[in-house]
Amino acid sequence: MAYEISIEHRTAKIELLNRVGTKALIKVDDLKYDLDIVEVENGVYSILYNGHSYNIELIRGESSKKFIVNTFAKTFNAEVIDAESKYIHNRNQGMEVEGSNQVLSPMPGKIVKIPVNVGDVVSAGQTLIIVEAMKMQSEFKATGDKIVQAILVKEGDTVDSHQLMIKLENLEI
Repeated sequence: MAYEISIEHRTAKIELLNRVGTKALIKVDDLKYDLDIVEVENGVYSILYNGHSYNIELIRGESSKKFIVNTFAKTFNAEVIDAESKYIHNRNQGMEVEGSNQVLSPMPGKIVKIPVNVGDVVSAGQTLIIVEAMKMQSEFKATGDKIVQAILVKEGDTVDSHQLMIKLENLEI
């Protein structure tokens, strides 16, 4: 199984190729490493690589996918980037941002509900459209008082990543 791990300002693809007992063959990006890994106490690991010993402590961070990694000389922030993390990241990219008058689909999905019509005046926090992707429903809400200018999809449609779904215009007071 492959994962992406973000450490500080670098993201690496990590893949466990084989594991027998404490021996593990892993691939980091395109390089393979034969390691001997032993958990010496809860969250503390001793790793042998090419005759050198490395001790690493993993401390769970603010979520189950974020960690503080302590080595002898340095401390790093690390995050496991899996399908759910990518979905959340992409979903947040598609959210209507303050001042934006477009609502884009963050990833491929299906339109579940559109509770507004062209010409409606919507207010901040009002749901504009509900999209289902990866068995999760996401509500896209207005960030301010706006008028629905165009709805470019209908309920039941499938949408592509970054597809424009709704156009808004600022409400002139």
